[in-house]
This record gives sequence, C-alpha cells and structure tokens, in this order.
Amino acid sequence: MTDADGGLAARLRQAMATPRGMALLVALLTLLTFLPGQSSIPPLDRDESRYAQATRQMIESGDYVRIRFMDTARNLQPAGIYWLQAVSVRLLGDPAVREIGPHRAPGFLAAVASVFLTWWVAALLFGPRAGRAAALMMGCAVVLTLEARFAKIDAVLCAVTLLAQAALARLYLSRAGPRPHRAWTALFWAALGAGLMLKGPIILLVSGGTVLGLVLLERRAGWLSRLEVAWGLPLALALTLPWFAAIGQATHGAFFAEALGRNALGKVAGAQEAHGGPPGYHLLAFNLMFWPGALFAWLAAPFAWRERMSDPVRFCLAWIVPAWIAFELFGTKLPHYTLPLLPAVAALAGAALQQLPERPFFGRPRLFAAAAALWLVFGLLIVVGAPAGSAWLQGGLPPLAIALAALAMAGLAATLLLAARGKAQAALFAAVAAAVVAEVNAYGLVIPSTTGMFLSPRILAAARAAAPGCPRPDLVTLKYREPSLVFAAGGHVRFARKPGEAARLLAAAPRCGVAAVETRKEAAFDAAARSLGFEPRLTTRVTGFNYSEGRRESLAIYRVSAAPGTGPSPAGPSARR
Repeated sequence: MTDADGGLAARLRQAMATPRGMALLVALLTLLTFLPGQSSIPPLDRDESRYAQATRQMIESGDYVRIRFMDTARNLQPAGIYWLQAVSVRLLGDPAVREIGPHRAPGFLAAVASVFLTWWVAALLFGPRAGRAAALMMGCAVVLTLEARFAKIDAVLCAVTLLAQAALARLYLSRAGPRPHRAWTALFWAALGAGLMLKGPIILLVSGGTVLGLVLLERRAGWLSRLEVAWGLPLALALTLPWFAAIGQATHGAFFAEALGRNALGKVAGAQEAHGGPPGYHLLAFNLMFWPGALFAWLAAPFAWRERMSDPVRFCLAWIVPAWIAFELFGTKLPHYTLPLLPAVAALAGAALQQLPERPFFGRPRLFAAAAALWLVFGLLIVVGAPAGSAWLQGGLPPLAIALAALAMAGLAATLLLAARGKAQAALFAAVAAAVVAEVNAYGLVIPSTTGMFLSPRILAAARAAAPGCPRPDLVTLKYREPSLVFAAGGHVRFARKPGEAARLLAAAPRCGVAAVETRKEAAFDAAARSLGFEPRLTTRVTGFNYSEGRRESLAIYRVSAAPGTGPSPAGPSARR
C-alpha cells in the first residue's frame, strides 16, 4: 500500500470524502468483520448458550417476565436481551429448530449500529474526518468483532450507550448557546431506560460518570438543567418499572436480592467465577480488545493531554476516565467490560490522527517505539493465535488459512513501515486491512473448521446415532455439564453428578436412553450399571478440547445392553480395555 496519488490509500480517502461513499465503506467493513461465522460457529460456552437457552424457554413457556435456565432462575440481568432474541427468533428462525444464528442477530445488528454511531459521535465532537477514522477503528476492533458473534448483551449495550452519550454530548456542547430540540433530551433518557433493561446500572456508571466528571472538571453544573430531569427521569422509569414490578412480584423479591446483591455487588467486591485481576488489568487488555486501533490510541495521548481543556476532548476524557477507574477497581474483571468506553477512545484517536505531523515516527520516536512494540505483539497473537490453536487441535490447517495469515502479517509490516514514515492515514488503512484479513480468516475459516473444540454438537450427534429409533434421545451426561449441550438438545439432557446417578437414569430409559460418560468415570459407571442388573454398551467415543475447562476431554457414549447373565456385549468392558 502506498500513499501516492492514484494509489489505494488515495482512492480510499476519496471514497471517504463523501457521506455516501463512507457509509458504503463502513457497511462493507462491518459485513466483512462481523458476518463470517454467524451461523457456522456452533453455540459457545458458557454465557452465550445460557442466554440462548433461557430465551428459548421464554418462547416455549410464554412467560416473558421470569428468566430461567433449565429449572434454575437466572436472576442476573433484566429481560431486555432475552426479549430482543425472542423477537429475532420469531422473525428470522424457527422456534422449533435449534439454530444459534437468530439469537446472534441482535448483537450483530447492534455492532453494526455501534460503528455508525461512533462515526456520528466522533464527527459531532471533532468533525467529519475524525468521525470517519474513528468508525474504521471501531469497525475492526477485536472486542466488537467478538461481541458481534455472541448471543449476549454487550454489543447491544454498547449501541444503546452510544445513543445516550451522543445526546449528552449534544446537550453539553451547546450549553453556551440556544437550547437544542427536546428530542435530544428524550433520546438521552430513553437510552438510559433501554440500558437499564439490558444490564441494569452499567449504563448509569458510564453516563453518570461522564456527567460527574464534567461537573468536577468545570466546577459548574448549570448545563445539567438541559437534561430536564422532571420529565426525563419519568420517561426512563416508564420503560423499566413495569417489568421490574412484575419480576419483583413473580419472584417475591428474589430477583433484586440476586441481581443487585449476589451479581452486581458481588462483582464489585470480589472475583466471581475466577474472573479477577489487579488494577491495570483493563489497561493491558485494551491493547488486545481495541486492536488494531490501539496503536493510534497510544499515539493520541499527547494530543489528549494538550487539548484537555477543549470541550470535545474534555467530554471524551469524562466519558472514559471515571468508568474506567471503576472497572479497574471491580473485583471481577472481564476484558469486554470497557467496550462502552472505546468509542470515546476511537474519537480521540481519530481526532489526533488528523494532527499527527508527517515526520518519521510522528516526531515522537520513544512513544512510537513503545506503542508499536505492544501493537505488534498483540497483532501477532491475533493473526497467528487462531490458526496455531486450530493446527494444534486438528493436526493441520487448510492452505487458504495459511495464506490469509501470511497476508495479514504483511499488513502488520506495512502498517508499521507506513507509520514509521509518518503516513498516518495510509497506516490506518493498512492496519484495518490487516485486521479484516485476520478476522475473516479466524471467524470465517479457522474456527468453524476446528470441530475438535466443539464437543456438544458431536455428543448430541453421537447420542442420536446410538439411538436411531429415537428422534429425541434421553441423554444423561456424567461430568460434562456445558450449557451448549442443553441448548443443542433443546433442554432434554440431565446432568448426573455421580456414576450411580448416571447409571440409574440410563436404566430408567432402556429404549431411548443414552449416557455420555467422561473416560475417567467409566469404571465406576460400569460397576454401578452392573449393580443395577444391566450391562452398558459402548457405542462410540467423542474426544476434543473443552475450552471452558482448558483441557482435553474424552466421553464414552453408552446405551443399555443385556443383563449381565446373558453374555458380554461385544463393545463392553473387555472391548474398552
């Protein structure tokens, strides 16, 4: 890629110069980065499959107030995301067919919307050129490409938060002039209400942190009158109180005790499910989550400091810093928590990109060297990580995957060479191109073909093959308890905790019963089955990598065979040994 007239970079700049051309470019970018793998990647563990299964149970039961996963109340977040997924399943899928694609559609559409909204907000703050650059960075940011493929909350929350922040920015920037149309105020409060229905108080942490940060920085709060709390707050409550009242009554208050006490406050106080880390965790994770834009974000630091007293930069800093500090102090840390803050980072980076001097290393060789080294390390992890993991699990890679990885690595080199020469725009285009190739390779080719990491679909297929006359086998598993199997099996699976329990459940369904038993529990399971008067028959084995547990797994698929006195099964214990 060169910066010469008539080159690719020049043609891209020409395309970006008009709103229509830029809109087409952003649409193409989001399709390339968000669409591959939407249907070909099986349901993922553990959160995605829990959300999808809870949505299916809503549809099947007709109860759109309570949230349940199997027989357990899922009192973690409000019902907003489940409603969106239920509508998506009704419109795009068949409620009787277990497809994950319709469940992922809200996240996909919200991710696309987030890129366009980032463009809008950054342009509102810094002008159209900064908006276009910010949209390109957000459109291939690793965290958004991940969340666009997960049937869960965070991509939708990002889009809703962007709506609230756009309205807040409009009200703040106009504080010295005429009052904007009340539609901006209504948008702010409606977005807050929608955010509360998605993930409770998280949107308040972001927007409230922005307001608090601006008030503390300026030491004046007169502009807050433009929020018109007297009618805005009731608007937000009108979107939330009906469901909160209904769930409080339906669960006799248990939802609030668990959602606010065990879940929300528990995450603040400690590391839930071993998801912890020291302060600074999110700052380190930022280099991966916002790649490839992280390079330009670090280079934007001097600009942000120099312009910190300007209204647009001050707004972005108030958007980022208070909520980021809170996330760093939370006991529970997951890398996607900072996603609603990254559009502000992209806006700052997009603004700084227009002012970087066209000099070697942009005139700051030390900052450039540190930022480039971090960027390259995480870039190589992204470009090589998925293909290397697939090769380890599968014993090889398709030639196309190797070629695409090599092409993405060439993009890494081009980015650093162009940036070292001070060619900021061309370096951005090269970084985006490298990210697109790496993400298409990972999500469109490598991950869907790595069947060894998707055990649940293979377990279900083996169970159906073991019981050919049963369209819906009575499946019981011993040790393997992943939610993706529950979703794939339509909830028709029972988890046994002990070998004796698994044997009893299998014996209770002699015609259609199938047991999936972890290899290390086979001997105990066999003994328990024989004590009940039947001999389990091994039909096949399913082996692979359980990424939720971080270990290889082997499960034996059993059917009910003859009583012990009628002779050994040809695939019985002796065959196993």
